[in-house]
Amino acid sequence: MSIHNRDSFLDQVAEKLGRERRRTGVMRPRWRHTPQWKVFEGDDRDDLSDRLKEQCGRIHTQLKRSTAERLPRVMDETIRTFGRSVVIGDDPRFQEYGLDEYFQQSREKGELDVHVWDPARDEENIRFAEKADVGITFSDITLAESGTVVLFSDNGKGRSISLLPRTYIAILPKSTIVPRMSQATREIHQRVERGEAIPSCINFISGPSNSADIEMNLIVGVHGPVQAAYILVEDR
Repeated sequence: MSIHNRDSFLDQVAEKLGRERRRTGVMRPRWRHTPQWKVFEGDDRDDLSDRLKEQCGRIHTQLKRSTAERLPRVMDETIRTFGRSVVIGDDPRFQEYGLDEYFQQSREKGELDVHVWDPARDEENIRFAEKADVGITFSDITLAESGTVVLFSDNGKGRSISLLPRTYIAILPKSTIVPRMSQATREIHQRVERGEAIPSCINFISGPSNSADIEMNLIVGVHGPVQAAYILVEDR
């Protein structure tokens, strides 16, 4: 990802602070207490999976478990409880886990109406997502503490997939589970340090949309998917 106008921006900030901009000798502080790293310390991914399942009960989200081999069957069972029109991203993991074949066969049989996000069909993608019963993505990072999936959007994985359909289904490879936000942001920072291209849009989604702004009455499905389901998959 290219950074534009960084130097001029930082120069302007320093000027507003009434001092010269420091270019050397800047050290990251070392804090005496770091409680953010102690939560779930020592938990392995099985422990984190159990914590994730417990949290999903609190955020009105179904959690199903599956092996990679059984994923097409579990996906079929899950979709059929929500509808038949489906929008998915152009993500190689659909092929890796055998879901592209499942969607192709279901489409040919007339069982599902499946739309694959195509950057060249921008408005058409959005119109389909608006009317779709189900939007499906893979999670890039999964937070056990809050039941949150992290999505790195790009041209082939539009954010409307998880936002506009009535129901959202997230596929969670077990290897993506981390304890909490601390580890997720650290992983993103490490990717930047390695020079990896990071998308400008990173979404953090914790179950269906919720609002309790009015008299503290919780309403589910106000400004996004009304229902959400996660499928936790043992990696290949």
